[in-house]
Amino acid sequence: MSSGSVETDDDGLIRLQKLLAMSNVASRRKCEELMLEGQVEVDGEIITRLGTKVDPRTAVIRVSGKRLPPVSEKVYLAVNKPRGVVSTMSDPEGRRTLQDLVEDRPERLFHVGRLDTDTAGLIILTNDGDFAQRLAHPSYEVDKTYVAEVEGEVYRRTLKQLLEGVTLDDGPVTVSRVRMIEAGKEKSIVELVIHEGRNRIVRRLMEHLGFPVRRLTRTQIGPVVLKGLLSGEVRELTLDELGELLDSAKL
Repeated sequence: MSSGSVETDDDGLIRLQKLLAMSNVASRRKCEELMLEGQVEVDGEIITRLGTKVDPRTAVIRVSGKRLPPVSEKVYLAVNKPRGVVSTMSDPEGRRTLQDLVEDRPERLFHVGRLDTDTAGLIILTNDGDFAQRLAHPSYEVDKTYVAEVEGEVYRRTLKQLLEGVTLDDGPVTVSRVRMIEAGKEKSIVELVIHEGRNRIVRRLMEHLGFPVRRLTRTQIGPVVLKGLLSGEVRELTLDELGELLDSAKL
């Protein structure tokens, strides 16, 4: 919700239950009930007094433990990047870029992390520079899920090896979770969850184990899933997704 769409007092404050209702948490009456039940927290303090006013731009609000993002002019978009599109907003060689997928957006957008040109799937775009920088940093450990179609038959011992850790020439790689989707003599499909964003990390990891990647798709970043988003499509993050990512980025 943009700050322009929220009517505040002259001092920039708004009644908490009104803000919750405007954020589609529930009806005004239900929001009041949630407050009285002690389900609403502002800046770490449980708020039960119905007249309480807050600053919608800066208050850290949680409802039943879930973070409600602040009111802001910032935009946060999920994009299904097609294979062949470069993970930049411009390209001197004239190749198709992320900018081509969001031409109708007036904002100056940044991409959060990258995807190889030949990798498809989920990437987040935003005009919130702090958010982009934080979320792309490995220390914030946001899980990213990839589905890799690889050459050859992947055995259970390979999955075990991935979970135990593999060291590449630029250091060890930690895989949080891994599962086999399909195993065959000619090719296998494996899903990996990893939280770092080193260059071509999944491809290098699988190749190191003897399974060159044929096709690679990123299907999830933290709570944000690719499902339902067609190749080249864009959607805004939901309040739940954004709230969880803001928490992950400690913003």
